[in-house]
Amino acid sequence: METRYNTIGIAGAGAMGRGIAQIAAQAGSTVRLYDTQPEAVQRALQELGAQWDRLQEKGRMDAAAVQAAKARLKGAASLQELADCDLVVEAVIERLDVKKSLFAELERIVGPDAVLATNTSSLSVTAIANGLQRPQRVAGYHFFNPVPLMKVVEVIAGLKTDPAVCEGLAAYAKQMGHTPVQAQDTPGFIVNHAGRGYGTEALRIASEGVADFATVDRILRDQVGFRLGPFELMDLTGLDVSHPVMESIYQQYYDEPRYRPSAIAAQRVAGGVLGRKTSEGFYRYVEGKQQVAAEPPAPTVDEIPPVWVSTRAARRPELLQLLKDLGAKVETGQSPSMNALTLVAPLGFDVTTVAVVERLDPARTVGIDLLIEDAATRRRVLATNPATRADMRDAAHALFARDGKPVSVIRDSGGFVTQRVVATIVNIAADICQQRVCSPRDLETAVTLGLGYPLGPLAMGDRWGPTNILEVLFNLQTVYGDPRYRPSPWLRRRGAIGLSLLQEEA
Repeated sequence: METRYNTIGIAGAGAMGRGIAQIAAQAGSTVRLYDTQPEAVQRALQELGAQWDRLQEKGRMDAAAVQAAKARLKGAASLQELADCDLVVEAVIERLDVKKSLFAELERIVGPDAVLATNTSSLSVTAIANGLQRPQRVAGYHFFNPVPLMKVVEVIAGLKTDPAVCEGLAAYAKQMGHTPVQAQDTPGFIVNHAGRGYGTEALRIASEGVADFATVDRILRDQVGFRLGPFELMDLTGLDVSHPVMESIYQQYYDEPRYRPSAIAAQRVAGGVLGRKTSEGFYRYVEGKQQVAAEPPAPTVDEIPPVWVSTRAARRPELLQLLKDLGAKVETGQSPSMNALTLVAPLGFDVTTVAVVERLDPARTVGIDLLIEDAATRRRVLATNPATRADMRDAAHALFARDGKPVSVIRDSGGFVTQRVVATIVNIAADICQQRVCSPRDLETAVTLGLGYPLGPLAMGDRWGPTNILEVLFNLQTVYGDPRYRPSPWLRRRGAIGLSLLQEEA
């Protein structure tokens, strides 16, 4: 089998190094695996051998392929044994000084045409290559854990990287069965950069007391279609992993408000409340099983009051039809009667602001999130304002639960939950494209494969309307006065002229 790199070295026999070694050997390369701890290399060789045996048992590899892969994988007792490698991939601890020292040593050992690649997830490729005699042959080669299953790899060009090096690494990624995406050397590259909005905005929502962790997770799973809610995801990853990445990207962007971390996460890291690995995070875990209180049933209400819908409500015709289907008595006057439940459906504004602007009685006013059409969601989300009466809150809850669809009732929040999180994700992605970090196509590929989002961020923006996303962001900025919500020029311009967010300039 011909490969782009016949002999590759891997420095670091941890989970990432093992995974890269596995797919490289399967692709036909001779692999030399090195670690400063010889026992780690031996353990990795044994584990990979057992992994290939399991693949054979499951029929995913035949006996000949397994034997060939095992024969290609060899341990290296010293870095000197990597001297004849065409490519060396570094997968050691995420510390700049350690990586720079390793590459300086490798440069003295390998041939002048050998490629040196770093699997860094958050450090600057340019900084790692700085000081080398040949920085043009150094590139980022960021795989995701577990490597054999996560089929995307970021190929990152440092400031001095030869474009041919990235082309070669991208071609080799395809030989290993992975999808390469090309990125410039910026904090977080593509995936860790684009992924900032999901967790940080959810933490901000929780920190405002809008809803508890489980409710936020339910809303984003059921309304948007995320496989895991943000707090479930942070528990799975471990806050000791995800929070330092949040801090690193925030600091590398000189305190850019869009990436601001949360004191909630920092406090939990300080207290060792990290997630599944400590049996306690945003949830508790007993024998590895997440403990979640059952969602309370919808309240029982003797009589639903008549309902009046704001003339400025998002998706107003759809909302009126839904109320009719649910059997509500809908008022059609210019203003609500004295007894009416008043419904608003703002984009980006909170219920309080709408009640004041439209001169509605806040005690009877409840908001509903209709960024996404009701038929496309598995959950409805209502929001009260600080003055909403309990009887009006319960009446709205009972009404919208009549057909069996779950309902979450949250406290007042500009943009509810879904609007805030989706708009933040779309906005950050748009700015990644504006900064020319990567192409729109590579961004969508990286996020869907690397983060498992139901849609790429730009496709999300197109799906629910760039003008709607812009309205959410402008209004969030008004409510909170926070520059984190300022719209990216990429989003603002395309929204203004009705152009897809995926559209590149000629």
